[in-house]
Amino acid sequence: MRLTTKGRYAVTAMLDLALHKNQGPVSLADISQRQAISLSYLEQLFSKLRKSSLVSSVRGPGGGYELERQSQSIYIAEIIDAVNESVDTTKCKGSGDCQGGEICLTHYLWEDLSEQIHTFLEGISLADLVAKSEVKRIAENQDRKQLLMTDMQEIQDQEFRVPASSL
Repeated sequence: MRLTTKGRYAVTAMLDLALHKNQGPVSLADISQRQAISLSYLEQLFSKLRKSSLVSSVRGPGGGYELERQSQSIYIAEIIDAVNESVDTTKCKGSGDCQGGEICLTHYLWEDLSEQIHTFLEGISLADLVAKSEVKRIAENQDRKQLLMTDMQEIQDQEFRVPASSL
């Protein structure tokens, strides 16, 4: 199966957004830190997700991104499609030139499998994933780690801060 980083990261970021939706708009910097995805890459993905009406942006202090619809009505296949990704199990990327410029014997088998995978992902919503205990556990660990990193950064900032009176 060929699902590239773009599709995986888009699903991961959208799941992170769904998990943190009760905290208000979620910044891409927070998603970047929790999921170890570069901020610039997230910006590119969220531009496409916004154009597909899966997320909306909130400007200003405390701004970030929110899901455009309820998580139970956003399906994994939609996310993958929004970032121009496909689920493809064919060797030729669906072009039909698998074997010396012609269709191979198993081309239609792999093409059917690709369609089955897409159909499977059309039946899984963000809410389905949020409800999984494993996903909740992993998200809680990521949140703890992020909080710890933020606390450590604040301590470092205080240690290196020079009081204005000493200048």
